[in-house]
Amino acid sequence: MKKTGIDAISFYVPKLFVDMERLAQKRDVSFEKLNKGLGLKKMSIPDYDEDTASFAANALLNLITSNKLDPREIGRIYLGTESALDGSKPTSTYVIEVLEDILSDKFGLRCFKNCDVVDITFACVGAVDALQNCNDWVINGVDRKAVVIASDLAKYELESTGEYTQGAGAVALLISENPSIISITNNWGVATKSVGDFFKPRRLFNKKEVLKETAKLLGNEISDKQAIAILNKNQSEFWSSSNTNFELYKEEPVFEGQFSNECYKERIFEALDHFISQKKINIIEDWDHLIFHLPYAFHGRRMLLKKWISWLDDNDSLNRLIDEIGTLNEGEENTWIKLASKSKLYNDFVKERIAPGELASSEIGNMYTASIFMSLISMLNNAINKNLEISENKIGFICYGSGSKAKIFEGIIEKNWKNKLKSSRLFEILNNRIEIDVNIYEDLHRNKVTDSIFKLDDTIKLSTIQEGEFTKGLRSYKIK
Repeated sequence: MKKTGIDAISFYVPKLFVDMERLAQKRDVSFEKLNKGLGLKKMSIPDYDEDTASFAANALLNLITSNKLDPREIGRIYLGTESALDGSKPTSTYVIEVLEDILSDKFGLRCFKNCDVVDITFACVGAVDALQNCNDWVINGVDRKAVVIASDLAKYELESTGEYTQGAGAVALLISENPSIISITNNWGVATKSVGDFFKPRRLFNKKEVLKETAKLLGNEISDKQAIAILNKNQSEFWSSSNTNFELYKEEPVFEGQFSNECYKERIFEALDHFISQKKINIIEDWDHLIFHLPYAFHGRRMLLKKWISWLDDNDSLNRLIDEIGTLNEGEENTWIKLASKSKLYNDFVKERIAPGELASSEIGNMYTASIFMSLISMLNNAINKNLEISENKIGFICYGSGSKAKIFEGIIEKNWKNKLKSSRLFEILNNRIEIDVNIYEDLHRNKVTDSIFKLDDTIKLSTIQEGEFTKGLRSYKIK
């Protein structure tokens, strides 16, 4: 079978960030817990005129220009996101619209005319679904090129437990034959179960009750009958009685953190079993790097601990851990597991195989669908900076999407990977962002800001949201 996989990678991260220590001070929580416990340092924040489409467009433009691609040769652009901008119009169509305009002088009008574009949504695993689909498409054709984009905004309620894990940005991957960076083996472990650990429902609010509450805030009490009479007379689009309810969509999810952690572990372990049923591997012996979907930087290492202990046992190496921390006594499992998490043996494993992929997450936060691919970029850039030779190393990719599904796949680092990525400059870019104070961040979060915080040249931004009768809500983008 032909070799296919990731031939080029680009990314976009908003220029603004919040320092986690300053946010912890404002919220009166322990920075030590957030930093040492979860691995959090900074949180990427989109500017007033940035969204999922602008992130994706910037990542795709960078992919095309940096790799001298002809967009007319790209047969697919599949975008994974859980931050869609419309319930019908795909975010990916906004992306190609602005890029066709930017690239028209060089490639002519409608350079993506024959490109298949689509959005895929399954929480944080959607872009991995897109990758599998596009990789299969490349396998089954001749000299095909596809692009996978993962673009998301992780936004939680202010002062919620999820607030500290917010982040934003996009990653774009070129999928082709004979890839320069990562070849993907044709085995996919999958585990699926419908659960309600994290979701973004359409919320309904009864107009009559909203009107009564509004009147109460203004110092008036009105009855149900009075409220209904007012609504029946009002013909405005907002208060019209044609619908009893307001329908509201919010980026902030309904979630249960601990339950989601348990679902994450259950699904990834089921998917690992499924993968191993197809390809007999010894994970400790065969996978040199583990790349996770990371809701927060240290999530993977915390979720994997008990599984790692079972892998030691499978490899007749459990005595090495017992020699360091002692035997497990009845009724002391929690204490023993905590000792295992702090053991030199486990921390050496984490340092070598997991930690390099955590570095960017500590600086950005959760990127939802893009998280697992940013973890890959993080690991590869760390290897460049430390001049590590990792060609032909094997990577285990471990991804989870709430709702819920896990996917496991394997990649092999190609010999030419470093030449293709040498201009990535991930950590340099992250080190040159602009810090905003917590008050400005809160205003951005509450949509109180009405202009860009930071003017950035040669960056695609949201230009307008239209208000016409037949264009209401339609978005347009341009380079600012």
